[in-house]
Amino acid sequence: MELSDLRIFVRVVDSGSLSSAARFTGLPKSSISRALTRLEGDVGAALLDRSGRRIRLTDAGNVLHPHAVRMLNAAAEAQASLDDLSEVPKGTLKVNAPFAFAAGLLSPMLADFIKRHPQLQVVLDVDNRRIDLAAAEADLAIRVGALPDSELVARRLASMALWTCASPAYLKERGQPAHPGDLEGHRLVSRVNQLAHWRYTAPTGEPIDIAVAPRTVIPDVAALLPLLANGCGVGRLPDFLAAPAVRRGELVRLLPDFTSEVVDVHAVYTSRKTLAAKSRAFIDAVARHLEAEQAHWR
Repeated sequence: MELSDLRIFVRVVDSGSLSSAARFTGLPKSSISRALTRLEGDVGAALLDRSGRRIRLTDAGNVLHPHAVRMLNAAAEAQASLDDLSEVPKGTLKVNAPFAFAAGLLSPMLADFIKRHPQLQVVLDVDNRRIDLAAAEADLAIRVGALPDSELVARRLASMALWTCASPAYLKERGQPAHPGDLEGHRLVSRVNQLAHWRYTAPTGEPIDIAVAPRTVIPDVAALLPLLANGCGVGRLPDFLAAPAVRRGELVRLLPDFTSEVVDVHAVYTSRKTLAAKSRAFIDAVARHLEAEQAHWR
């Protein structure tokens, strides 16, 4: 069995279809199909039932899948151990990160990082989904928000506050809220995962829970900044996006005396005894960059 075929098999299972796996890997669908056929020939059994709209694992596929994941993880650990023979970060480092975080924080630091590590190539894989690191051949991922239980190792890099913001033009038209309860009279813009409630803590420590009925719903926080800057309404942005816009005068921070939720940022990677030098260097650089950036507005 070839590792490349096992990797494609795991990717197809995780994504649910050959088409999705082809889009993710950048390979033609025919190449995905040939890899699966080759792997089925190697194991002597059908691994996937492709007769329906979505693929399903056969009995043999259910047996092979966890072994394939472990084999891919072991291969990644072996490569990391070889890389660690030299403490100089080198080779290719593949990092998965959500779009807004990659654009707002990772991209600005990459030029200096690459300059400091000339033997290292960085591949930034931007995807808002939480991918399988082994199947995607990613060395590490940046995750924002709560982490599900998993075998991944996590290092907390920073905590981000959610700032409630609106444009000066919107506030001139609708007025500025003085209390979270005043938000109910405003046009609210929210992400799909923040539809039910916005939570705040008053200066007295009193918890405040605001039911949210947004006029505009968006899938990704990256789209929220231009909407708010153009007067669409009131929304909540992570501080790394909100603070620069406030400094530029595009947005006004609302309710600064009321604390909103804080979300953690983690770097996660597959479990191994020694973290590869290239991954360690990148994680340390991101942590330093976040600390320096947050010092500007905290």
